[in-house]
Amino acid sequence: MVLAGVSVALHVGKLPPAVPALQAGLGISLVEAGFLLSLVQVAGMTLGLAVGLAADVLGLRRCMLSGLALLAVASALGAAVQPGPHALSWLLILRALEGLGFLLAAMPGPALIRQLAPIGREKFTLGLWSAYMPFGVTLALLAGPLLIGWTGWRGWWGLLSLLSALASLGLVLWVPRDRRLARGGPAPVPWAVRLRETWGAGGPRALALSFAVYSSQWIAVIGFLPTIYAQAGVSAGGMAVLTAGAAAMNIAGNLIGGRLLQAGVAPQRLLLWGFAAMVLGTLAAFAQWRLGTQVWQLPAAGRYVAVCVFSLCGGVVPATLFMLSVRFAPSPATVSTTVGLMQQASSFGQFAAPPLVAWLARQAGGWHWTWAVTGALSLIGIVMAMRVSALLGDAGYSSASSTGSRV
Repeated sequence: MVLAGVSVALHVGKLPPAVPALQAGLGISLVEAGFLLSLVQVAGMTLGLAVGLAADVLGLRRCMLSGLALLAVASALGAAVQPGPHALSWLLILRALEGLGFLLAAMPGPALIRQLAPIGREKFTLGLWSAYMPFGVTLALLAGPLLIGWTGWRGWWGLLSLLSALASLGLVLWVPRDRRLARGGPAPVPWAVRLRETWGAGGPRALALSFAVYSSQWIAVIGFLPTIYAQAGVSAGGMAVLTAGAAAMNIAGNLIGGRLLQAGVAPQRLLLWGFAAMVLGTLAAFAQWRLGTQVWQLPAAGRYVAVCVFSLCGGVVPATLFMLSVRFAPSPATVSTTVGLMQQASSFGQFAAPPLVAWLARQAGGWHWTWAVTGALSLIGIVMAMRVSALLGDAGYSSASSTGSRV
C-alpha cells in the first residue's frame, strides 16, 4: 500500500527535474512549465471532495486501482508526445489526467490502510502512509536528474508509467477486494447524505484547515529552496542534494509522528508541537535582525539546519491528521469524504501559498520576510490544534472513533 502511494507521489515530483529537458526538447517556456507544475494541485483543489465522495461508491481498492491505471496510461502517452505546435496542449491535458489519477489513487489510502492494518498498529501504519508524498517527491528530486540524463525526459515518463502499472499489479495480488463489494453488501450511503454529514461536522473542517496551513507553508519553503540556493551561488548538484535532504527530513517526521501516536501521545499535543516548531524553524532560517548599521542572520549552515527542523517537526502534523481523519469522520462511510475535504483544502493551500511567498520576496527584495507568512499559517494551525483538543473531549467524537475503528 505505502509503495503504491510512493509510486503515485513520484508523478507529482517528476516534473521539476524535467523542466530543463522539456524546455530544450519541446520549446516550453518557464511560465508554461509553471502551468504544468500547478495542474496537479488544480485537480485536487477542484475535485478533491468529489473524488472522496466517489471512492465509497467505487470501493476503496477499485478506486486506487483506477487511479494507478490512469497514471500509467497518462504518463505513457506523455512519453509519446513529439515536438510541434500541439505538444504543450497534449502535455497539459495529460498532466490534468495525472492529477485526477493521483486523487483516485491517494484518496482511499487512509481508509484502506485502517482496514488492513493489524489490530493495535493502526496509528503507526497511518503515520507510515503519511510519508508517501515526501518520500516520492524526494526520490523524484534525487533520481530524476540522473535518469533524465541517461534516458531523456521521455524515458523518465515511461519508467514512472511502468512503476504505476507494477503498483496496480501488486494491489491486485496482495490487497483483498473491498469487503462491501465482495459480500454484495448494502448500497453505499447517498453522496448527498455523506457530503452533508461531513461538511456539517466540526472535526473534518478543522482537519481540512489544519492540512491546508501545514501543506501550504511546507511546499512554499521546500519548493523555493532551489531558487534560494541558486541565488546564493550553490551548484545544481548541491542544490538538488540540499533540497532533497530537507524534504527527506519530513519523512522522518511522519514516521516519528506515527510512533508517538502509537505510544499514546495526545494528537493535539503533536499538532501544537509541530506548528510551533515550524514557526521557530522558519524564523531562524529566514529572519534578519538589524543591529545598528549591521544586518545579522544565522550563517548558511545554521539556516539549513533550521529548514531541516522545520521539515522534520512539521512531519508529525500530517501523520496526526491522517489518524484523526478516521476518528473524526462522522461515520465509517464518510472516511474517504473526510480525506477528500482535507485534500481539497491542502491543494488550495499549495496552489495559493507559493505565489504569495514569491510576491512578498519580490516586494521585500529578498526572502527574509518568508517567516511572516509561515508564522501566520502556523498560528492558524495552533488555533486548530486547540479546536481539535476541544473536539477530542466531545463524547460524540469518542463514539465516532469506536464505530470507525475498522472501516
